[in-house]
Amino acid sequence: MSLTPYRETLALPKITSVLVVATLARIPIAAAAVVLTLHVVEGLHLTYGAAGLVGAASTIGGSIGAPVMGRLIDRWGLRPVLVLTTVAEVVFWLVAQALPYWALLPVAAVGGFLALPAFSVARQAIAALTPESHRLPAFALDSMTTELSFMAGPALGVLVATTAGSRFAMIMLAVGILFAGVGLWLLDPPVRAAHEAPVSGERVPRRSWLKPRFVAILAVTMAATLVLSGTDVAVVAVLRETGQTEWAGLVLSLWALFSLIGGFLYGMVKRGVPMLLLFTPMALLTIPVGLVGDHWALLALLLIPAGSLCAPTITASTDAISRLIPAGARGEAMGLHNSALTVGVACGAPLAGLAIDNWGPAWGFVAVGAVGVLVALLVLPTELRHRRDTLVPATTPPPAAERSVAAPPAHTAEPVAADPSDHGADSAAAGRPVHTADSAGAVTSARATD
Repeated sequence: MSLTPYRETLALPKITSVLVVATLARIPIAAAAVVLTLHVVEGLHLTYGAAGLVGAASTIGGSIGAPVMGRLIDRWGLRPVLVLTTVAEVVFWLVAQALPYWALLPVAAVGGFLALPAFSVARQAIAALTPESHRLPAFALDSMTTELSFMAGPALGVLVATTAGSRFAMIMLAVGILFAGVGLWLLDPPVRAAHEAPVSGERVPRRSWLKPRFVAILAVTMAATLVLSGTDVAVVAVLRETGQTEWAGLVLSLWALFSLIGGFLYGMVKRGVPMLLLFTPMALLTIPVGLVGDHWALLALLLIPAGSLCAPTITASTDAISRLIPAGARGEAMGLHNSALTVGVACGAPLAGLAIDNWGPAWGFVAVGAVGVLVALLVLPTELRHRRDTLVPATTPPPAAERSVAAPPAHTAEPVAADPSDHGADSAAAGRPVHTADSAGAVTSARATD
C-alpha cells in the first residue's frame, strides 16, 4: 500500500484546515456527555439513572435537530447556521450549570436540538472539496480524527469535572464551543463544490433521494455504533467481574487504536469495499469476544479484528452517502447520518446492559453483535438490488450490414457518480462491458462503519 492517496488528499486546498479545525471543534462536543453525567451525579447529587434521562433527552434533541440544521445549511448556507447553533449552545451550557434537575431535563433536549453541527459540517465540506477519486482517503482521515477527538474529549471532561467541579467544566464547555463555532465561521468551508449549484434557497424534494438504498446505509450506520457503544459496556463488565477493572482503560484505548489503524489502511485502498463486507464481519466477530476470553490481554487481542473494522465502516457509509445524495440535499442527508450515529450509540449501551444484567457480562457482546448481524440480513436485499441495478449489461455489436446503414447520432448519457461499492462503474461510464463478481456471493462471504 502507498501513502500517495493521503499525500494527494492533504495537498488539496483547505482539506488540512478543515480536518484540523473540525478535530479541535469536536473535542468539547465529545466531552459533553460525560460532563453532563458527572454534573447530575456529583453536582446535583442524583442517581446515574437520572443522569441517563438527561443524556437521553439531549440525544433525542440532537437526533431530531441534526437533519433540521443540515436542511437549513442546504437553504441558507453555512455561516447563518453556525451563528445560530454556536450562540444557542453557549447559552445552554452557561445556563444549564445553574439549573435544578426538573428544568435541566427539558433544556437538555433543546440544547441537543440546537447543537453545533461540527461533525456533519466537516463531512459536507470534505464532499465539496474533494474529487470522487480522493473522497475515500479524505473520509478515512475524518474518521480517524473523530476517533482522536473522542479519545481526548471525555478524558479532558473527566479531568476538569473531577478536579475543578462539574459546574466549572460546563462553563469550560461553553468556552470550547464558542471557540469551535468561531473557528468554523472564520474558516467557512464550502458546502458545495465549484461545479455544483450554489446555495439558492431552493428545496430538493426528499422523494428524489430518500430511498431504500439511503435508508439501508443509515440502518447499517446505526447498527455499527450500536455495536461500538455496546462493546464499551461489555468490556468494562467482563473485566469488573474478573477483578481486572483497572485494565479497562487500556483495553478500550487499544480497541480505539485498532480502529485508527484499520481506518488508516482502508483509506489507502484504491476502490472502496461494499458496505456489508465491512460491517457483517465486524458484528459477527464481536459475538464470541466475551465468551472466549476474560483476561484483559486476551480480551484486547480478540477485539483486534472487529476493532479494525470500526473506522472503515463509518468511512464507507459516509463516502457512499456523499456519492448518492444530490448536493442540494447533502446537508440534510449528512444530518440524518449523524442522527443514525447518535441513535446507535444511545441504544448500544442499554442493550448490552440488559443482556449483562440477565445473562452475564459475556452476553453483552453477543447481544449487540447479534443485532448487528440481524440488521445486515435485513438490508442485504436492498444492497443486492442496488448492485444489480447499477450493473450495465454488455451489448452485442450489430452485424456488419446493419453497421453500414446510417444511424442517428447517439446521445451521451450524463456521467453519474459511482458508489465505491459498485465494482465496474468505471468500465460502465466508459461504455465498456462490465465483468463483476456475483454480488450475492461477495456479500454473503463476509461490514459496518461517522
